[in-house]
Amino acid sequence: MFGFRFVKALPTTYVLQYSRGRIVREGLGLSFVYFTPRASLVAVPVGSRSEGFMFGLTTSDYQTVTVQGQVTFRVGEPRKAAAMLNLSLRPDGKGYETDDVEQIAQRTLRTVEVLAQDAMKALTLKQALLASDVLASRVASALATHPEIASLGLEILGVAIVGIKPTPDTARALEAEAREKILGAADDAIFVRRNAAVANERAIKESELDTDIAVEQKKRAIRETQLEADASLRRRQQEIDAAELAAQIEREEQRKQFVVRNAENTRTLAEADAHRVAAVMDALKTADPRVVQALAATGMQPGQLIAQAFGGIAERAERIGQLNVSPELLQGLLQAAPVRTPTARKA
Repeated sequence: MFGFRFVKALPTTYVLQYSRGRIVREGLGLSFVYFTPRASLVAVPVGSRSEGFMFGLTTSDYQTVTVQGQVTFRVGEPRKAAAMLNLSLRPDGKGYETDDVEQIAQRTLRTVEVLAQDAMKALTLKQALLASDVLASRVASALATHPEIASLGLEILGVAIVGIKPTPDTARALEAEAREKILGAADDAIFVRRNAAVANERAIKESELDTDIAVEQKKRAIRETQLEADASLRRRQQEIDAAELAAQIEREEQRKQFVVRNAENTRTLAEADAHRVAAVMDALKTADPRVVQALAATGMQPGQLIAQAFGGIAERAERIGQLNVSPELLQGLLQAAPVRTPTARKA
């Protein structure tokens, strides 16, 4: 009404009111009435903004990688931003006259891309894929001192790199290389494991062989001990046999001596008996046979006497015509003569 308008800014908007080329009012979140024909309003957004980016950069070995991340910034010096960009509001106060407010983010992103490319040129592909933190730190440090950022009055709050990825073909090649390395490592691990298994098996076999050798040595020692014991027993048996043989020889020698002496004694006795018999025979040569016969009959049994009597009858059988001897006669003769039994001598 009559050129007067009311404006109310947000707390994150820095407002500058110009009149006749001079700043007459400025501050955050102002609300006031101004006269449009004489006033010009500039609104600078000072709140923090986060802008995402995705750049295609080239490494030092001429490989293309895609860098994805975000940058967070805010307008720290509103007067510098107002001096560099047209941030004036329309006369009705309901919008900007130009789109320069969007150039703040665009210029910041372009600067980030340039700085990231400069940092990427010093890295190889493999280094770049692992340099997210290093790249973010370098870009943030370079932005803090970059002239364009400083001229816009911007304050860099942080730079984050979400990921760095190669092209699909390069990724497949790297995957193949990594896969081959992994497979090679797996083969090496298998080789090491098999080698360890072979070494363990060899150690087990060596231990078994050592055990067998020890057992054989023990068995050999036992056999040697047994052989020594057997040899000792044989020697002892031989000694015993030799002793027995010597004793037997000695006994045989004694027996031989005994036999010789017994034979001598028997021969002496026989000679004595022969001498005695010869003496008796010499004495009996001149004796009467009947006397000798009578002497021989002394002490005979009745049966012997009867037998002798029958022997005498038989000698003179030519003189006897007939002789009858009945069994009763013989029995009577035997019963008539008492039988004398020899008595045992007392020792």
